[in-house]
Amino acid sequence: MVRLRNLFLACGFCLAAGQFGNVADAQDYHPVFHPGELKGPPAGWPNEVMVLGTPHLSDMPDTFRLELVDPVVARLAAWRPTAIATEDMSGLQCDSLRRYPSRYAETVEAYCPDPTLAGKATGLDVPAANAEAERLLAAWPTLPLSAQRRHLAAVFLAAGEPGSALVQWLRLPEAERREGDGLTVELAAKLDKRKDQHNETNLIAARLAAKLGLERLWSVDDHSADMPESADPKAYDAAISHAWDNPATHQREADGKRLNAGLDKPDGLLALYRAYNDPSQAQLVYRSDFGAALVEPSPQGFGRNYVGYWETRNLRMVANIRDVLGRYPGTRLLAIVGASHKAYYEAYLDQMHDVKLVDAEAVLR
Repeated sequence: MVRLRNLFLACGFCLAAGQFGNVADAQDYHPVFHPGELKGPPAGWPNEVMVLGTPHLSDMPDTFRLELVDPVVARLAAWRPTAIATEDMSGLQCDSLRRYPSRYAETVEAYCPDPTLAGKATGLDVPAANAEAERLLAAWPTLPLSAQRRHLAAVFLAAGEPGSALVQWLRLPEAERREGDGLTVELAAKLDKRKDQHNETNLIAARLAAKLGLERLWSVDDHSADMPESADPKAYDAAISHAWDNPATHQREADGKRLNAGLDKPDGLLALYRAYNDPSQAQLVYRSDFGAALVEPSPQGFGRNYVGYWETRNLRMVANIRDVLGRYPGTRLLAIVGASHKAYYEAYLDQMHDVKLVDAEAVLR
């Protein structure tokens, strides 16, 4: 037995040595199967996705005015999407992350709206409210009553989906935007305030959905890859900040100042969106941010931690979009997301058999 075991170990060593001896070959390996080259064509209307890279409107300078959004919404409405995905976490994911506070407490605090008040008003927890919203929409009438819209708005708030609740609020006649049917005075006031808050979900996605007669938004952000701060947060921040201090970042900063300076013009925000969605931005963003972090030399691999998180998050966000398209074939979907996500969204979506990408820059002209 000992001799047999020694022979086994020796053979294992030979296999391992052979395996590690071909590291260079393994690194040069690329698959021959490319799903993005195998595009149907599907029966019926194809799935079309336009990725709109956006600044975060909550960070806009004081010169930003609500009316600047109108030309952007008009261009997007002309494309006539049948679904709109936003960079918001779903109520269901937030509900899940709340159960793991040792890892996700900061994430929940930063990104998850509190559904408690709406839950008490409707008697529904987050999973039950999501199920109820799906049930209501499955039998939604062509001409719903105002009471039905108010009730659905309350259910969406309980489901942790305030963006979709705002769509229902905006679809109500102004005189019907009031409490009732599950909406308390406080919940109604929150929705009325939300419609003018500087946020791309509120000012672009919800307004566009209401304008086009859509009933909801799709929250596709994902923060399940979030981790508590590094054991050495100062060293982590220093390493990533040093990586970001490069010519590409300086160019992006200069471009941002120039574009923000143009917000005093009626088409200033439209010009900004055209610039952010120019295909040349993909490489500039990579050189400035993720490419620079990938090669930063800290022995702890801080940059690789950061890029791993970033790729995981984008993959899961795109998977959420693909899930929507799989449920509703023939969807024309607008995905509104922070501009740094845009190139990753498009690269990953383009690998899907049943996804056809649309150039946002062309739509914005």
